[in-house]
Amino acid sequence: MLLEGRHCQLVWNEETMVKTEDISNMADGWNEEFERSRLVPPPCQTVRLAVESHLTESQGFQLSLSRLTAAHLPQEMSEVEQHMTYQLRVTLFDRNHQQFFGKTWKSPPQRRKTNKISFHEVLYFHTSLRLPSTEVVLELVSLSPRPDGSQQAVGRGFTVLELFSNRPEAQAADGDRRLNLHHGSPRSLLHPLLKDTVDYSSLLKTIDGAHLEYVIKNHQALVSVMHLLPENVLISGNENIPGLATSPTGDALLRPQLLKMLPFTLNRLTISLQPSLEKFEGQLLQLINADCHNTKQGPEGTLKAVVIQERRLHVGVHNGLCFMDKPQVVVLEPLARSRSDSSSKQSSLVKDSSTTSPPPQTLGLRSSLELKLTNHQAIAIVFQLEFVFSAPIGRETMLSATSTSRAAFLQCVRWGIWFPFQGPVDWKGEEIQIVLQGGAKPNPHGVMVYSTEMSAKTQSPVTLSPRGSAQEQKDNMTFRLSSSLERKASSPKASLRTKQEEVSRQRRSPSSPLQGQRNILPASPPDSPQGPGLSLSQLAATSRYPTISHSSSALPWQQSFPSLLHPSPLASAHQLSHAACSGVSNIAHLEMDLQRERDASPFAQDEGAQLQELPFTPVHAPVITLGMNVPSSCSASSRSALAHLYSADFPDIIDSDGQVAEVLDPTEPVTFDPRREETDPLQGNLLVFQFLAFTRIPTVGVGPDWPDNVYFTFQFYRFPPVTSQQLKLLTSDKVQQKASTPLPCVLASISKDGTVNSGSPGLQVQFKVDESFLRPGEKRWFLRYLALHTMHIDIWDSDSLLLIGSTAIELKYMLRLGKSAVQALHEVEVLTTDYVGEDLLLTSTDPAQRTTISPMTVQTIIRGRLHVRTGNIGCPVEPSKRRAADVMPSHPHIITPCVVTGGFRGGSLSSRNILPLNARNAAQAHRLEMDVDSRPLFRRGIGSDSFLPSEHNPEADDMRRKLDCMAAVHRREGKEVAEVTGRTKEARSARGPNQMKPSEQHSKAECIANMLSQAITTQHLLYASLGSAEYVEFVLKNPFNTPQTVTVHIDDPELSVITDTEEWGYFKSLTKTPTLLEENMFHLEDGAPGPRVYVRPKESLHIPLKYQSFICDHTMALQGPSFLPTVKGSQLAKKNLSNIVTAKTIKVTFKAEDGKPMAIFQVNVEPTPHVVDQTFRLYHPELCFLKKAIRLPPWHDPSVADANLSHISVRCSDPNIICQTRMLVPGEPQDVYLKVPGSPSPLMKMFFVMVFTDKWMAAPSQIWQIYVHFLERVDVSCVSGQRSCQSLVLRGKQAVRKVKCFSSHPLEIEVDPEAVFVLPPAAVQELQLKVQPWRAGSRFLYVNAVDVENRRLVASWLLCLNVHRPVLSKAFEVCVPVGSGRGSSRKITYTNPYTSSRSFLLRSDHPDLLQFKEDTFQIDGGESYTIGLRFAPSQSPGSVEILVYVNNLQEKTEETFCVKVNYS
Repeated sequence: MLLEGRHCQLVWNEETMVKTEDISNMADGWNEEFERSRLVPPPCQTVRLAVESHLTESQGFQLSLSRLTAAHLPQEMSEVEQHMTYQLRVTLFDRNHQQFFGKTWKSPPQRRKTNKISFHEVLYFHTSLRLPSTEVVLELVSLSPRPDGSQQAVGRGFTVLELFSNRPEAQAADGDRRLNLHHGSPRSLLHPLLKDTVDYSSLLKTIDGAHLEYVIKNHQALVSVMHLLPENVLISGNENIPGLATSPTGDALLRPQLLKMLPFTLNRLTISLQPSLEKFEGQLLQLINADCHNTKQGPEGTLKAVVIQERRLHVGVHNGLCFMDKPQVVVLEPLARSRSDSSSKQSSLVKDSSTTSPPPQTLGLRSSLELKLTNHQAIAIVFQLEFVFSAPIGRETMLSATSTSRAAFLQCVRWGIWFPFQGPVDWKGEEIQIVLQGGAKPNPHGVMVYSTEMSAKTQSPVTLSPRGSAQEQKDNMTFRLSSSLERKASSPKASLRTKQEEVSRQRRSPSSPLQGQRNILPASPPDSPQGPGLSLSQLAATSRYPTISHSSSALPWQQSFPSLLHPSPLASAHQLSHAACSGVSNIAHLEMDLQRERDASPFAQDEGAQLQELPFTPVHAPVITLGMNVPSSCSASSRSALAHLYSADFPDIIDSDGQVAEVLDPTEPVTFDPRREETDPLQGNLLVFQFLAFTRIPTVGVGPDWPDNVYFTFQFYRFPPVTSQQLKLLTSDKVQQKASTPLPCVLASISKDGTVNSGSPGLQVQFKVDESFLRPGEKRWFLRYLALHTMHIDIWDSDSLLLIGSTAIELKYMLRLGKSAVQALHEVEVLTTDYVGEDLLLTSTDPAQRTTISPMTVQTIIRGRLHVRTGNIGCPVEPSKRRAADVMPSHPHIITPCVVTGGFRGGSLSSRNILPLNARNAAQAHRLEMDVDSRPLFRRGIGSDSFLPSEHNPEADDMRRKLDCMAAVHRREGKEVAEVTGRTKEARSARGPNQMKPSEQHSKAECIANMLSQAITTQHLLYASLGSAEYVEFVLKNPFNTPQTVTVHIDDPELSVITDTEEWGYFKSLTKTPTLLEENMFHLEDGAPGPRVYVRPKESLHIPLKYQSFICDHTMALQGPSFLPTVKGSQLAKKNLSNIVTAKTIKVTFKAEDGKPMAIFQVNVEPTPHVVDQTFRLYHPELCFLKKAIRLPPWHDPSVADANLSHISVRCSDPNIICQTRMLVPGEPQDVYLKVPGSPSPLMKMFFVMVFTDKWMAAPSQIWQIYVHFLERVDVSCVSGQRSCQSLVLRGKQAVRKVKCFSSHPLEIEVDPEAVFVLPPAAVQELQLKVQPWRAGSRFLYVNAVDVENRRLVASWLLCLNVHRPVLSKAFEVCVPVGSGRGSSRKITYTNPYTSSRSFLLRSDHPDLLQFKEDTFQIDGGESYTIGLRFAPSQSPGSVEILVYVNNLQEKTEETFCVKVNYS
């Protein structure tokens, strides 16, 4: 087996002539190494499939071949066989397209000992084609010598190694590390019978006793050297790889070490084409235009002038195997030889008599290139000269050439190569000249090269020689290469001035596009950044240089309209010459300096330069991931604060025996034992949350008594969301408050009439979770939820309806750990985040600094501490209920149709009469028991039932529930008997036997059809939640004696048939369903109503079905506290049925070939709430899209061996929202991108995001609840310390409302009117904002208009403040001692600059550190006043700058002083 390295050429020989030489030694010379490295590319369809499967990153593998057992070879060897050796040949193979690709690796010849051949070879390769169709073919070849010295190769068997197969058989073979050999040649894999064959064992004959031992595994160490090895090439570790250090063990790829890469600079590059540049390009254009003229489509006389748009040079470093880095691309410019030639020659290219510039003689590069090389003789620098041509599209005349509808194509015209380290390195700083080649000769880029008769005769080997007369007759390139470490870098400012002067010269002479390009390259050209490899999108660009046409018919104005190039991204290299469209952007030239120096003007940039992206300033608060970063729950309160807290007499958490629950320390770890929790005799759990108190923390912009009233929103497990009632923060008059150590404020509920229930402090919320609430098998998931999750809580100001902050409580301290009851006291920080911009000086003279948006930083603010007590009380469960919950079907996911043993019993034509009465009553009783017991817990709101009083008796509730269940069963049975008896008697007495109307006859026919349909209908109750897939298998039986092709009809798209075999197997293993898996069972056709399946006579088939819904109800309560009474009200709680999937009935009809139903499967979907793992609240301006990225936490699937193959996908519950995620680089963080359409203010949008970490999205790993608050945006620009006014408009709705306005920072924003005012319907009320911020920077503040009667939001505004620093008048410095216990007093003299008496106000941006003797003073004109300053003491050293504002009565700043306080 031999795979030659020619393009798309495959050669197979049974008897191959092989020279006897050591192939392990690398051949001398780069050409021989390059010829050896040529390979056959993989099928393009396979490459495209890998890209569509997101397999873009290559992965390294190690294949170890140890020993081959060849029992089929003759044991007794003849004289010829004694000299016979054996070789192992390995090649990659694509099974789907039956094509070998890559390059065949051959092992060193080995001799056979008895019946075993020891190879002990280790191969390495890397590939991105990690598809099941990618395989490795291994062939055993015997080599026998011939008289002429050659060797005869004969195949002795082969085997196939499946690299990425998911079949269990293949995985078992990998585990045994053994492959069986097959008879024949690998050419048999190309037979048409083996196409689309998954398993070859049934078609290939196995050789008895012949097998190969191997080991295949991932090799992560290969990632660092992938740039030195081509993809899909098998290579041994003992081969010499240029760029890789040799290993003393002989295996350089086991732990690869790279050779040191040194930076070099390539400059002064020029290219000379023979006989001259003008004649060379003229001849080339003449040939292309003649070819276009011969193949033109259109009327006679149509001219298609092809012109040269750009000349590009690709420069790359090659090691003989592949390019070590992506080649750089630069743009060359035509240059004249010298200035003296300008008078003797006149350009024939530009018909402009005003210019006398000589024609260009060479192509040159004005900039320099940075290359990284390593000292190895096989390292080469490869150059490729490429022209970009443009031609008109379609039917165009000469005058239409001024349009931009031109197509562009690329063509390589010359290429060259130079080996810097083959000989003595004496070229540093010297001029180097190489010969450029053309014609049909293999080259590293693998492209066709233009050739002329003269260039075809000069295809001599590349030589390095000084410039001479002989070399002048050939196409050559000259350049200089020097070490960047030794070369002194030129001054950046000088380079910048040179560029600016060059740009100014070009702008001063627009009539002569070639003027300024006539000079020889400068002696020290400016440095260029590393050249980018131009992608297709970059090639779709207009040249910034004029198009030069060597055609005699070119018009002067053609040069100002360059052509456009925009090939399709899906086009191959061959199709690039035929793709044409339009583009808009400019190409990225290396001569362009995109980094602006500090002393450069921002308006001095080149015309058409690429815009620089500025730091993005968001307009909403950042996301707090409290579920991943839980706030500190350790106690930060003092003993006096705790004593004050416990003196409030909160209700105790007691167990069923009346004992106080055991207290757990939230700072200590919890050991979770699932077995102990599941075997707990108290299977019922009453989970209690007690919100006790809230500790205020002084915050900038608000008063010390903020907040006054609060309420909470949260969601526990899959219960509906909870919105609490208003809670008052009570402060004790008996205890003296200290500013340094604030005491916690006890929470007390507020009724709807505004009265405070101070006699019952705190708020208690209860959730009951027992066997009647949990579905079978859900207990362990609930315990896992408590052990791993945190509960997100939002704290709101119930007066202003503004979000105070968020926090999270770890639920693991609610695990009872075998105890009867537990409790834990949590003191958690209430956090919020905000964007804060950098300070901007009002007097800044830099226009760029004042116009550029300042970058924003995220600031976390602690708003307070919440005191919460959590508890879990164990409750006993009745044995009857526990048995009903524990007894589960042996295979609950297999639905078998019920066999009808009873017939029609007479009476009403009702579906109830089909089944036996006793079984029906038992089912109805069980269903009613589930309805009465489970529905309130599955679907009822926590509403009033959550706020249970302390005297609640669970036993009374249990007894009442039993009585209700029994009464419901008796009522149901009595009602049915009464209906049947009454209907029969009424029908007999009302009419005679012949008095039936036609409509009644039709109704009777429908009833009969309905009864027959019910006889073949199987009903199944399915509990579904958002995003979770419910898997069932319906047993379909063919009752006929003839085979049937059954079509599956489903009337709802959320229920589907699983037709993918891999997906079916995944759900079988997930649900532990022990039925058989059948491949290719369904037949899918376009336009068919559903999949079709062939069923044999009397055969039973398992039809896999999956129900999954991503859509749910987004109904949510209005923003504001609830007014739930503190007594039980089950009717009120039942109304809260939001955020669950829709209840529905789905019918699956299995129709035979005649269109009649064979069986009906009716799925009754019962919705259940889902678990919310994380809650996000975002604020955004109204009526515009919100674009947000949320970072996913690190995740790894233990079932996937390679972490890079982990699949993460997302879905959104709102189809109008774009939600997606993409994998960037393996190992890098992954983000979820959201694009939410805007809504008017103050509406709020809520939706769910489901994150799946498995390929088939069986169940979401995370469910996020995201709230987006849309506000009306108002931009305010002001100066710190000075009042600015802004007007807002508030429009009335349909009803009269009493409205009051609130701001998030009352000390910085005042709203006029401040009191409550009446807002009539459709009226317009003007609001006056008085903004007076105290600190400079960019900030976001909020203003809410609230209906004070209903506590509902009327309007909301987002204030985007851009606060500038004021102009300072004077600066002072003062020292204050640390730890003295007393501050320091100072004085400042202020003189009234006015001639009249004035009153002034004193303000400070740090009122906690600086106080004034008098806040207001009045002085006469020209008089002076002494301002008394009192600085507060400090306990820690440091320094702070305090601004003192002297304002007038209108709060306009007259003077600003800066006082720097040093605490030492």
